[in-house]
Order: sequence, then structure tokens, then C-alpha cells
Amino acid sequence: MRNIYETRQNVRTIFIIISLILVGVFLYISNSLMSELANEERNKMEIWAEATRQLAGNDSDTDMGLVLKVIQSNTTIPVVIMDEENQLLWHINFEIPTSDTLSYLQKKAIELRKKENIIEVMISDNVSQYLYYDDSNLLKRLSYYPYIQLTILLLFILIAFFAFSSTKKAEQNQVWVGLSKETAHQLGTPISSLMAWMDFLKEMDINQSILTEMEKDINRLNTIAERFSKIGSEPKLERVNIVNVIAEVKDYMQRRISSKTSIQFTYGTSQIFTHLSTPLFEWVIENLIKNSIDATNGSGNITISLFEKGDRIILEIKDDGKGILKSKFNTVFHPGYTTKKRGWGLGLTLVKRIVEEYHHGKIFVKESIPYKSTVFRIELRKD
Repeated sequence: MRNIYETRQNVRTIFIIISLILVGVFLYISNSLMSELANEERNKMEIWAEATRQLAGNDSDTDMGLVLKVIQSNTTIPVVIMDEENQLLWHINFEIPTSDTLSYLQKKAIELRKKENIIEVMISDNVSQYLYYDDSNLLKRLSYYPYIQLTILLLFILIAFFAFSSTKKAEQNQVWVGLSKETAHQLGTPISSLMAWMDFLKEMDINQSILTEMEKDINRLNTIAERFSKIGSEPKLERVNIVNVIAEVKDYMQRRISSKTSIQFTYGTSQIFTHLSTPLFEWVIENLIKNSIDATNGSGNITISLFEKGDRIILEIKDDGKGILKSKFNTVFHPGYTTKKRGWGLGLTLVKRIVEEYHHGKIFVKESIPYKSTVFRIELRKD
């Protein structure tokens, strides 16, 4: 049987990969546009530098009106001009502090030189000036724009992802509850029929011990139907001695499994009270024991330990089976996850739902050593 959870994981992985590709394409396009704008400003500065050279050279053939127009056209790009001895000659479009103007502009020139925002202006064969320019305010503002858009895009992807996940979870819950209610309903008819047959058989000359065991199994079916009917409804929690609940489940399971599997139950004190929905919590213990039996291939040791720790009740179920990879500690509780060829992979999902949603406790894989042991831990509030 194909693992349903792995299929869902593949869909999520594809969604994430497509999102990352979109983000990468977006950043590439944005950076390309920013690079083009920066080159455009570089070209403008080279034209501006040439106009400055012609103005300084005072060539009689030069159209000074055009030169001045070119120089005056720069109203956005910060420029500082230094001579060969690093003396300030001119500056424009800088927001300069009120004090120490020269020091400020010299520091800016050093910064711009490191950014390679420098153009040499040949005034004559022996004289050079150096034009340092910064990005315009518009280009600086635009440089933040891709990251703002990227943030918005990522937020949109996250919202879409969580909305998709929430919708799928809501649908799964509806299917889950509907399936449970329908199962309980379908079980009702054959159980009623079996109970009628039991009344008939009691009037026959049949071994009473056989009838007693049959009646136990019919009662068991009734309990199972009751469990399914409670899924999706707020269960009624009653104050019970959890030691007795676990002991009854342990005895029931021990009588119905292979003699090659041993179940041991240890506890600190004979009375530990908490609020439980007994039918549902018995289901939890049964599922965990069955999970351990599968892990040991029907031949091994299962140890149930119950003790108190502060205001918590700790229940641990340990087996000496094949173990669980650490990367799967959380995955084992997801719907559809199973390592068996047959089965829906819902047992541990049921367990988690009953413990955490209905009893406000916690369940997790405490530890697992491959082919040696696995420990599931449940934590409940103590009365």
C-alpha cells in the first residue's frame, strides 16, 4: 500500500520547490534591473565628467551653453570632485553636516573609491581630476524595493501554504469524524444480532465458559463501537484510577496475543487518579501495545511503566523491537504513515488525537535504538 503521508509530503515539497524557483526568478529579474539602472547612472556620470573636463579646459570650440546644461541637469546624483592631491574642488547633491564639511566629503570619496564609483577626468596631459559619485536617492530607494516585494511574496506564499494546509486538515477531520460515526453505526446492527444469538444460545446446553468468552467479545465490540461514536464529540472525562484502567487492558491483550510476547506492567503506587474517558484511553493503550507487537514481529517483551513526576502522570510503553529512526519520531503520528504492507496508518494518529485533544496531555517518542528498543511516553495531568 502506498504511504499516503509520503504522497502529501511530496506535494508539499513540490510546492516549496516551485515557490523557491519563483523567488529566485524574481530576485534575478530585480537584480538585473538594478544593474541596468546602475550602469545607466554610470553612463550619465561619464557624460557629466566629460562636460566638466570641457568646462575646465575652456576650449573656444566648445558649446558652453550645452556643457552648462549638461552639468546643471544633474540634480539627483551626489558628486564630489577632487584633484590629484585629494583636495576638494567641488561637490553637489550631498546632504552635508553643518560642521567639518571637508572631512565628511573626503571620507565619502574614500567609500566611493572602494565601490569603484570613480571617474578620472583628464583636464590636460599633466593634470587630472577625480570625480566620485554615489547612487542617486532614487536608485537607493529602488534597491530596497525588491526585498520589500520579496517579503510580501514570501508572506503570500506562507499564507497560501498554511491556508491550504488548514483547509486540508479541516477536510481530513470531517472525513475522519464521518468515517468514525459511520463505522459505529455499521457495527451496531451485527452487534445487536450477536446479542440476540447469545440470548438464544444461553437457553441451549452449551459449555458456559464458551458463552462467557463469546459474551466478552461481544461486549468488546460494543466498546469499540462506542469508541468510534465518540470521535469528533467532546468526551466526558471521569475521575478514575488509571492503574486499574491500564491493568485491565494489559490483561485483556495478554490473553489474546501470542505466548511469545510478554507484557509487563509496573507502577509506583496502586492508586493514581486522573480524569479520563476510559473507553478512549483504553483504545490508546491497545493501539500502543499493538504497535509494539508489530515492531517485535509477534515475539518480544513489552514493558508498561506508570509513575508520578511532580503534577504529572508519566506512562511509558517500551518494546525491544526494530525501533524508529530519529527523523521519523514526529512522522509516525501523521495520518497515513505506516511501515506495514496492509493498514491505513491511523493507529498512532488516533492515539495522538485522543491524548492531546481530548485529554490535554502529551505523547511522543522518548527514545529509540534501532533493532533494540523504543519508548513511547504519555504525560497527563494528575488530580
